[in-house]
Amino acid sequence: MQSKLMFPRSIRYLLAVAEHQSFTRAAEALFVSQPTLSQQIKQLEEALGVQLLDRSGRAVRLTDAGEVYLLHARRALEELDAGKRAVNELEDMSRGFLRLGMTPITEYLTTSLLDEFCERYPGVMVSAMEMSQDDIEAGVAENNIDVGIAFTHTPSTDIWSSKIEMHTLFMEPLSLAVGNTHPLAGQQAPLAKGVFEQESMVLLNTNFALRRHLDLYCLEQGITPRIAIETNSLSMIVQSVSLGRLVTVLPTTIACTQPGLCAVPLRPELPHHTIALIRSKDAYKSPACRAFGALAAEWNFSRCPAGSAPGTRPCPLPEACNREKRSLLAAPVPLAASAPSPLR
Repeated sequence: MQSKLMFPRSIRYLLAVAEHQSFTRAAEALFVSQPTLSQQIKQLEEALGVQLLDRSGRAVRLTDAGEVYLLHARRALEELDAGKRAVNELEDMSRGFLRLGMTPITEYLTTSLLDEFCERYPGVMVSAMEMSQDDIEAGVAENNIDVGIAFTHTPSTDIWSSKIEMHTLFMEPLSLAVGNTHPLAGQQAPLAKGVFEQESMVLLNTNFALRRHLDLYCLEQGITPRIAIETNSLSMIVQSVSLGRLVTVLPTTIACTQPGLCAVPLRPELPHHTIALIRSKDAYKSPACRAFGALAAEWNFSRCPAGSAPGTRPCPLPEACNREKRSLLAAPVPLAASAPSPLR
């Protein structure tokens, strides 16, 4: 049997007739002609297959079927009105939902961005998930998450290049990170690349972009790192290195600010990490997703906050940090850019 649609306008007409007990007065209140109002209600009765109004007396009254139907119709209209308000609230960002994917590294580096977003839009619920680079790109491409924060120029990026777009946020230098009690702690002169073969290392596994960048660096330099532990947990890496025996490679900001760690410079320098916002090229972008992208575009990331944080050491790599700041100030990359800056 063919289904028939019930339109809110017809229901509102029925409500008006029931309230005024007259087609004429209801039409006047609604600023429509009486024939139009009568026709709409007649069509509603035909669609339901019952008589909703008793027209036999001087006053028009609801039939028993009309009473029952109107009870549910009022609830339906209330829900429709609530839906309209909810849509408006989404657009003005008084409410909403954002699904955000971050790698263990970018989670550390962009916490202040997320904090600022939550402060600016307290009605928006953020579901932040720690994921590998591959999972973030796949999640954005398949619309399982709205936006990701990850690295650029990884082998997995090409798989989803037709479905995702990356917008550069900032660039982050990498450093050798050691514990405060490690013999290399406090080293000011750059270390040779051979330190990777001499020191036992704890690293993220190859699912993560940071590890793939490091592997590429070692391949280009002709060295084989001495890996003692592989893990998918950044917290485990930080804790292990802070004990003083193992070393790792981390973004300089993390190495400078994590209690118990020291950043040590290397020659040749490790490649700089480009941190990017990942979004779908063609999928619908919710107001919360658009707002997060706009905020990320104007967000000023402090390249190395170690010097200003209470109880932390001065940054051991001020030259590299200052060079990054000057580079970003001289050539800022807008969020709308379609291609991210290359690794250096």
